[in-house]
Amino acid sequence: MRLYESKAGLAGFTLCLLDFCTGARWGELVGQQRHEYDEIGRAIAIRKPLKEINGKVSKAGVLTAEVLDEVPVLTKRGTRRAKKTGRTKTPAGTRPVELPASIATFYEMLMRSHDNPFVLHSPEGHALRRSNFRQRFWREVWDGVSPDEPGARDHVPPILPTFTFHEGRHGHNAWMVEDGIPEVARRGRLGQKMKGIARTCDHVTPTMRADILRGMEARWQSSLSALAGEERHRLFEWFPHLREQFSHQGPAASPLRQQDSA
Repeated sequence: MRLYESKAGLAGFTLCLLDFCTGARWGELVGQQRHEYDEIGRAIAIRKPLKEINGKVSKAGVLTAEVLDEVPVLTKRGTRRAKKTGRTKTPAGTRPVELPASIATFYEMLMRSHDNPFVLHSPEGHALRRSNFRQRFWREVWDGVSPDEPGARDHVPPILPTFTFHEGRHGHNAWMVEDGIPEVARRGRLGQKMKGIARTCDHVTPTMRADILRGMEARWQSSLSALAGEERHRLFEWFPHLREQFSHQGPAASPLRQQDSA
């Protein structure tokens, strides 16, 4: 909510939700372009993450400020080929990541709010830079403002001091562990390969993927229930569609844990 109230707006709010609910890396998320979204499957396609090297930001080997096709380069033998840059960290990192229904709604709302090729971008319309976003928005949200001076006019209490964006990826994995998701499905969602013979024998099934989405959706609903009344009212004013979706039955438990206890 603090991100939404900052200049980061809906993009910052949605990026934070994606961090926790997809487990994708920074560059995999901020590099998303609108044509890479699967509207039917409600999934983002992670193929060419955003890269930031020596102050230059690029996607698929092309600077984000340029609107160009991949630049052909000369090989040692003098033949021309497409420049192979900007790929995912490992082959396993190239993957689709399905979004929980409520998070997909925010993502689609964000896409409709602008025509920038990058779904997530800065208030100025540029591709997001990690350090810039961290210093302008992220650190203030988690660390607060003048946290040790309650009497200060600009005082904002901290939430989780020093919490980093990458820790959202770790948190996503921990949630899947709590929900009993098999390792092969967890690694598949995070873009990691299985080790040993499991790489050949273990496979992600549609049931596993559905269990992940149900677990994440339940946590989102639980987070709405955990908000103080005033906070929830503000959130509903920003996003009226949440009022209709919200359940007044109290914090929701993970569907998988509900099944275990039945």
